[in-house]
Amino acid sequence: MPPKPPPTKKPDKKPEEEDDDTISSGSVTESESEEDEDTGLTENQNRLLYMISLYSHKSAPGTDEKETWVRKPALVVLLYEGVVSGVLDFDYAPMSVLIENRRVWMNVSQEGKSDVEFLREEELLNGLQISSKSFQTITCFQISEKGSELVKRISRKEKEAVHEFVYAKGTRELLSAVWDGRHYYLCSESGYKRRSTITDIEDVSYVSSAYIPQCLRYGGRPTLSNAHRAHESASSVDNIRDELDEVITLNSVSIIVAEYIPFGANQIVQLNNNVGSTERVQGGFISPAVDNNAADTRIEMSPELTSVDILDFTLTNHINFEAEINFHNASGVVQVETFGVSLNAEGTCFYGMQVEAVMDRIKDNVSLDHLSRLLVGVQQDSCVIVDSIISQYQRELMQLVFLGDASSRNKVNLIIANEITPHMTAEEYMDKGEYENELKQVIGDTKAAYDISEHDTLIFGSHGLLVAGPNSRHHEPLLCAYLQFITIDIFLQNYFARLWILNDDMVTTNKIIEHGERDPRALGRIRYRICKLAKDIIQLEETLGYLLEALEIIEIPPEPPEQAGRSLYERLEIAGMRNQLVRRAVDLKKNIAGSHRQLDVLREMSAVVSESRMFALNESVDMNTKRMCTLQVSNEKAATSLQNLQMLFSGILAFDFLDRITGEWTVVSQAWMASFTTSVLETPALWFLISLFVWAIFSYIVYHFYTTSNYIAQGITTVRLKVRKKIFVDKLRMFLKTKVHTFEERQYDDYNDTVKLTYTDNLKQDWGGSKPTIILEFDEKNSYLFTVTVQYNRRLAKRNLVFTADELREKIMDELNAMDIWDVKGEDRSSEDLAADKRAYIEKLLEREDDEAA
Repeated sequence: MPPKPPPTKKPDKKPEEEDDDTISSGSVTESESEEDEDTGLTENQNRLLYMISLYSHKSAPGTDEKETWVRKPALVVLLYEGVVSGVLDFDYAPMSVLIENRRVWMNVSQEGKSDVEFLREEELLNGLQISSKSFQTITCFQISEKGSELVKRISRKEKEAVHEFVYAKGTRELLSAVWDGRHYYLCSESGYKRRSTITDIEDVSYVSSAYIPQCLRYGGRPTLSNAHRAHESASSVDNIRDELDEVITLNSVSIIVAEYIPFGANQIVQLNNNVGSTERVQGGFISPAVDNNAADTRIEMSPELTSVDILDFTLTNHINFEAEINFHNASGVVQVETFGVSLNAEGTCFYGMQVEAVMDRIKDNVSLDHLSRLLVGVQQDSCVIVDSIISQYQRELMQLVFLGDASSRNKVNLIIANEITPHMTAEEYMDKGEYENELKQVIGDTKAAYDISEHDTLIFGSHGLLVAGPNSRHHEPLLCAYLQFITIDIFLQNYFARLWILNDDMVTTNKIIEHGERDPRALGRIRYRICKLAKDIIQLEETLGYLLEALEIIEIPPEPPEQAGRSLYERLEIAGMRNQLVRRAVDLKKNIAGSHRQLDVLREMSAVVSESRMFALNESVDMNTKRMCTLQVSNEKAATSLQNLQMLFSGILAFDFLDRITGEWTVVSQAWMASFTTSVLETPALWFLISLFVWAIFSYIVYHFYTTSNYIAQGITTVRLKVRKKIFVDKLRMFLKTKVHTFEERQYDDYNDTVKLTYTDNLKQDWGGSKPTIILEFDEKNSYLFTVTVQYNRRLAKRNLVFTADELREKIMDELNAMDIWDVKGEDRSSEDLAADKRAYIEKLLEREDDEAA
């Protein structure tokens, strides 16, 4: 394809002096309306400026009106949507981007970003830097007054083109980019929603061979070549959705992706054992899966395994091996992927690859557009390889530093090419146009470019560096030494960000402790957080120890004698970088020490909360003791009354005894009772027997009544529910107004208004025929329901309708649910979760979505 011309900058001469061939593709014809004026910008820049004007607003001077800005990540999404819809004529390429502490691959248009920067330079856009809760700096953009005036001159045709992708279909509602933790969605206020494909990375076919620089080798056989399979890539397909404009190509490309992982001599020994370096038959297949049933006979595994072949190793210092990836690819995509992996005790991990072919380009003429997509696979697959062989301890350290997202951690790219086309001076590549935008696709935002010799070029980027020229491979020792320090630099940046997140977690813990008296469940959360924070601080301190040790033992190579080597040595500034890294690592020791002290303060504060709870418990025990004392006094009075009744009963018994001997019966003296009296009383002992019989009948009746009442009284089922949930007190009061209160007790202190209320539910038909007694204990000030106690006499209920304990619990909870007393939003404490717990929760949600989709 022909090279794409650079974006047209704002012309120096007046628009009326321009020739016809300098008018942008968005210029209008004479037949269009008078409002279609030349803005001096390209068609893409016009549309980009108008799009930003729709999403931003500058308030009028002297008013309290709020201004609106558009965030850069959302703008990147909108740029991509404009490209795939055919409205913006830009290229895009995958790039690792940090969104809310999660690193994801996104299709980023470097040309679009370059035009945004150009509009800022021309003062058509305002820029704003603001810090986020994730301790990352966010750039925001806003249309300026100058830009607003220029927007009025943009043609209606170009505005309507922008409307096609910024408005929801069939409406004039702006689409907003919403991040859900893994994908971006375009949403409107009316409910329109669709997923953006900006995080769907395109695949290209390629064939690669293992590549390890000779300076990292210590004997052993050379790496094997897959050059004989290069033709397989030419007959395959890709899934690229955009038409690529190639500007720069490379010949004979080698790639080294490097990262730092905390290592030591013992970890290298363990790693050599894991891959079987010391065994008779070395290497084999490896998998990141964990065997939970190691004693069983067989195990089933996915066929997507990685084959490892050991090249050379020393037991405590390093290991070099080849790794062949056997992962499933998209339909029609062929990826013959073999890595050369070099790991050392300093912690630097090199993943090397010689590119034999990309698509139909065999060995040479490799496009940077294709190479950018190839690098995504290299970075992702290298994580899988190394995570399969390092120890569980190292995996935990990496998950800690990268906040549970270690599989997407950022690495540095080193691209070595024998030739770059077109070959220009370093300054010409930094043109703020098509050449620089093309380079940004593989090494990130460009920082500097140097000519280290007449034929060799060095270009620095935020994500790596490119060395191109016929003598580039002679500089491998210097470049590998530079990679050792730059990987530590990247790791220190992530470490420092993680430390700030940890401090934020401790600040949140401090707030929870301060409000611990008001939240009945706070103490458990506080203890969990302190234990988790203590573990994180210990592991971060151990990680820092590995970093300091690595900086001590990494050797700085001597300055090469030749001119090109000396020039490269000067540009890399390896010695100065080491000193800077040592200073930063020592500085982090002070931060870790401060975190230790802050954690000690939190422990003391949590102990105060625990003691306060214990004091409240002692007060409750003391109150119960006083109640028992009062009950004891009542029992003594009852005993005195019983003694009096005993004396009264003795007198009645004595009087009855005398009556039996000397008394008369008025009924007996009557004439109609004379015959009965004569027959009964004159019969010896008959009346006495009748008296005993009547006594027995009355005794039985009294005993039966007593035992029956006692039996019924003992049929109590008590269900105690520890609720400790946030409630709407007003709704609870409305619920209680429908009940008859039998007992109410209130206790007030500085933090709580505790209410204990007892009522009997008279709707016994709803409870199977028995009226339950229900006790509610809640905090009226802080709106918490502590406990619900249900006392239910199952022996008063109908036998076929009696409630079980589980049914009682469901019944009372159903009644409370029916009144909608639960304050679910107030109960939500997810905003106070530890950063690692938030990430784990998001991962679970995403896994659940994947399972539902499957």
